[in-house]
Amino acid sequence: MPPIGLIVAVVIGLLILVSAIKVVREYDRLVVFRLGRLVGEKGPGIVFIIPIIDTVMRISTRIQVFDVQPQDLLTKDNVSVQVNAVVYFRVVDPARAVVSAENFYQATVQIAQTTLRATVGEISLQVLLDDLATVNARLQEIIDEHTDAWGVKVSTVEIKHVDLPSDMKRVMAAEAEADRTRRAKIVAADGEFQAAKRLTEAGALMATEPISVTLRYLQTLVEVAAENNSTTLFPVPLDLLESFKKYAAPDKPSV
Repeated sequence: MPPIGLIVAVVIGLLILVSAIKVVREYDRLVVFRLGRLVGEKGPGIVFIIPIIDTVMRISTRIQVFDVQPQDLLTKDNVSVQVNAVVYFRVVDPARAVVSAENFYQATVQIAQTTLRATVGEISLQVLLDDLATVNARLQEIIDEHTDAWGVKVSTVEIKHVDLPSDMKRVMAAEAEADRTRRAKIVAADGEFQAAKRLTEAGALMATEPISVTLRYLQTLVEVAAENNSTTLFPVPLDLLESFKKYAAPDKPSV
């Protein structure tokens, strides 16, 4: 039977060997420190480290997302709004993310909150509501400038919701209703103008051919008769028939 000391040594050796082997997934990186000094990042795959001497931190390079909690903000035109947003980011330099910031995730959250407050304070409510894409792009640019020093890349910032005070909602609803009424009146007036223009053109055209007026009158009679079952009498002016005279066959000369 082998001595107890040998068995203990073998067990300790196996434990050390197992602790020296790290399996790093495709989306993870190991940031390795040797006696407190940064060695670099390793992975993915099988990574060998020196037990006891080396310490490691596992950092994910996948896209991470967090919500910026709703904040009561004041726009440039002194309107109080409640705004929340969502931020998408990923670590592009794991070693720098570990060394430059004690907690890069929390630091990114904080800078996103302060940037949202500052950016909303520089724009009017109308810009915030009408040009949200530009506001999102501006937020992404500012936050990314700050997080770049930490090895963090902010890919997208989206404002999820803008909550207005109830009195402001009523004012905006009234403005929207007034604008819809204005557009409806403009469309109706344009339609009347186009109809009047067409009628004028039709009248001018019919004036060149008096027979067309007579035909139109007779056509109206037919339409009215078709729509009503009762007998309808219309007086026919004699001068209305004058337009037919020139189309009538001339009388034959008498012998």
